[in-house]
Amino acid sequence: MRHPIYLSLFVAGAMALSGCEQSKGPEVDRAFQGVNVVDESNLNDVMLNVADANEAVSYFQRATSEKPDRIDLQRGLAKSLVRAKRYTEGVGTWKKVTEHAEATDDDRVDYADALIRNNEWERADKVLDAIPPTFETFKRYRLEAMIADSNQDWKKADSFYETAVGLTTRPAGVMNNWGYSKLTRGDFQAAERLFSDAVRQDESLFTAKNNLVLARGAQKKYSLPVMPVTQVERAQLLYTLGLSAVKQGDTTIGKGLLRDAIETHPQHFEAAVRSLRALEGNVTN
Repeated sequence: MRHPIYLSLFVAGAMALSGCEQSKGPEVDRAFQGVNVVDESNLNDVMLNVADANEAVSYFQRATSEKPDRIDLQRGLAKSLVRAKRYTEGVGTWKKVTEHAEATDDDRVDYADALIRNNEWERADKVLDAIPPTFETFKRYRLEAMIADSNQDWKKADSFYETAVGLTTRPAGVMNNWGYSKLTRGDFQAAERLFSDAVRQDESLFTAKNNLVLARGAQKKYSLPVMPVTQVERAQLLYTLGLSAVKQGDTTIGKGLLRDAIETHPQHFEAAVRSLRALEGNVTN
């Protein structure tokens, strides 16, 4: 990251030493242009990946107002808006990107992603349908699977999820989505397998751990599976399992699990305490 700064200083020094050598002026100008391009590219990357999302939006709004024809700046604005969860604005900006002469199929996939985040499933489906089937990426198939899920086209969903898993080296997230799809269909064993695979791929993915417990609870398996968890996670998972047991009609087991959750949590576990009190109050009444 320091190289552009050193290069800028070097060029500035070279200009000072050049004195009246006017013939070198154009070369120096070209050198400065090169430095500015490198600095701008680095800054764009920083704003997209590191900066606060709303700060990034402000940066790219200024940049696109100054250079409205630059598709890379339009992309930066669209990505920043989605990252800031300003989905309606993001949809409009991605639409503008896809209408640019230099738009790519990746841009159209990102447009579909923004539409899904904005709960515009039918429009997203149409955008993806317009992309050639030969354009095969992980993100495209993950979105296709989600849309098939929303349409309850389970055969298509399974096919798309399977393809997406094969197109990434980090499949935990899509395995979790696939497992949740199976969970909503009532295929609890398949859901449990997929959630277990997701946790094995990414031990930090608490959502998959919680979903795994839900899938087990739906099968009346009221013990936590063997997996790496923190003390707080263990308490939260016991809480989830306790509520699941109550939902299955196993109130006594559920109350025991809630007590375990309260005892396990290193701090006061208000949600579990409140649920246990409600259950005990109902029993007393």
